[in-house]
Amino acid sequence: MADAREWLEADGLGGFASGPVAGPRTRRYHALLLTATTPPTGRVVLVNGFEAEVATTGGTVPLSTQAYAPDVVHPDGWLHVAAFSPRPWPSWTYRLPDGTALRHEVLVEPDSCETLLRWQRLDGNGPCALTVRPLLSGRDYHALHHENPAFAFAATVRGGNVVWRPYPDLPAVAALTNGTYAHAPDWYRNFLYAAERARGLDDLEDLASPGAFTFDIAAGPAVMILRSGDGLSVRAGSHAERLTAAERARREALTPLALAAGAYLVDRPGGRTLVAGFPWFTDWGRDTFIALRGLLVATGALAQARAILVAWAGAVSEGMMPNRFPDRGEAPDYNAVDASLWYVIAVHDVLAAHEAAGLAVPEAEAARLTRACAAILDGYAAGTRYGIAADADGLLRAGVPGVQLTWMDAKVGDRVITPRIGKPVEVQALWINALRIGAARWSPRWGDLERRASGSFARFVSPSGALYDVIDADHVPGAVDTKLRPNQILAVGGLPHRLLNGDAARAVVEAVEARLLTPLGLRSLDPADPDYRGTYAGGPAERDGAYHQGTVWPWLIGPFVDAWLGQRDRTPEAKAEARARFLPPLSAHLDEAGLGHVCEVADGDPPHRPGGCPFQAWSLGELIRVRRMLDLDPV
Repeated sequence: MADAREWLEADGLGGFASGPVAGPRTRRYHALLLTATTPPTGRVVLVNGFEAEVATTGGTVPLSTQAYAPDVVHPDGWLHVAAFSPRPWPSWTYRLPDGTALRHEVLVEPDSCETLLRWQRLDGNGPCALTVRPLLSGRDYHALHHENPAFAFAATVRGGNVVWRPYPDLPAVAALTNGTYAHAPDWYRNFLYAAERARGLDDLEDLASPGAFTFDIAAGPAVMILRSGDGLSVRAGSHAERLTAAERARREALTPLALAAGAYLVDRPGGRTLVAGFPWFTDWGRDTFIALRGLLVATGALAQARAILVAWAGAVSEGMMPNRFPDRGEAPDYNAVDASLWYVIAVHDVLAAHEAAGLAVPEAEAARLTRACAAILDGYAAGTRYGIAADADGLLRAGVPGVQLTWMDAKVGDRVITPRIGKPVEVQALWINALRIGAARWSPRWGDLERRASGSFARFVSPSGALYDVIDADHVPGAVDTKLRPNQILAVGGLPHRLLNGDAARAVVEAVEARLLTPLGLRSLDPADPDYRGTYAGGPAERDGAYHQGTVWPWLIGPFVDAWLGQRDRTPEAKAEARARFLPPLSAHLDEAGLGHVCEVADGDPPHRPGGCPFQAWSLGELIRVRRMLDLDPV
């Protein structure tokens, strides 16, 4: 049926609108007004979608499409979609049987909880009346909504402007229009979300429709502004003209990649941050610091990058950065060994970019960054949560049973899928880099520990030349995890300092290229391994079981290309080969799943079907970094 690609309009506060290019909504997260009540968390869905139809002299034709249980698609509005464009914002052209052509646009205003919908007749004569019925819920964005007597249909009406407050503990919903409203409460039941069903989750929902708006689009465009709040004084038509003019000028000045990169930048109380991905992630520590290097540093948005790092500086606890901030305001989770080290790397990249550009970092900000990095190095050297501490050999040990500390963090029930307790290889690469940066930038006292750790890193080299994934596994001296995983690539690429050179580095790159490289990134496990899972699909347990057991991760393409170029001395010929070999699949992918963005994961087996979160910050960030490595405009 229909075009399953997805579009995204982010509001800069953690809220967004999204949906399929054509066809019914397939996710619980597809919505027109999804608002972060405590930016960027506390997300609630207020307006899920709409029913729309157009009446002309040729008859009444639907513009919308819904899916209902058990497997009913009605009406067939998607059949009338003649064209779609994502630029400068999502826009659909409909061609009706009588020749009438219409355009429908969706635009989210930055830094507001507001979505603009506009319909315009492009071709045709005679009467043309549009009817639109908003479909409302009022729920946590991870939940589903069902018919209940507590839903308040009551409306406050002023001309074409209407306010509803479905539930007293949620924001009011305003629809500001240049149409006419008729109150006609009704329930629409058993919407079916195919993507949720495929993910093994609850997939049925009931939505409420308080009434319908009618517009005479023969006389001019129909405008509906959906917003969180109860203001009724806005004139929809003039507001829409101002907003679209300003946004058109802003967006047309940006490349598609620059516009996509900006979608992840959000406000949080106390400062700026980056959302890890849409539609279900908020801001996560490691994701923020990895993504920042591509989305902001590589694109020259240094003030924004600096603001994020300064904001996060206040979150250090016992030498650790939070793994994530929960949605509902609970205490942050400090269960990541690598997030703090990625923070030090990100700070170094931002400072180095300032130095390269001849720019000064404000003294107060530099002091905050220095204190945060020193606290991380001190905390890790002395020892902190979950057994994280520098060992006698200078390497960083980490891990306790039942807790997932590395980026390979999937857990099914109480079982950690990839526990990696001991000394994980990429953690050592990050640790040694952080120590080397600390010694060069802030205090030479880190030099002795860095040299000891660097000397001990040779223990990771296996007889094949590839690197062990974990040494002193489960804290057993001399025990090794021999699984071939992509984590070793960070020892030779993707970080400021390489730990191996010459033949040793070449052996790592060749092993990763031969067994793990795919067009969309690196597999998380060698296909020859008995634990390999080539498909990321099924219910939560099946998907989590495959998450780091063969599933492809696009963000790893950045470290790989960096390492690959390093083995070829970064010559113009090597860069030309890399541009021809590595970029085309990723560029094509920008039009494949989440439009303009790069997905979170893909199947390990060909054809490497995209999966997981369709809009992922670090995946896009690493594509941007790759472009810069290859002497292309990063965006």
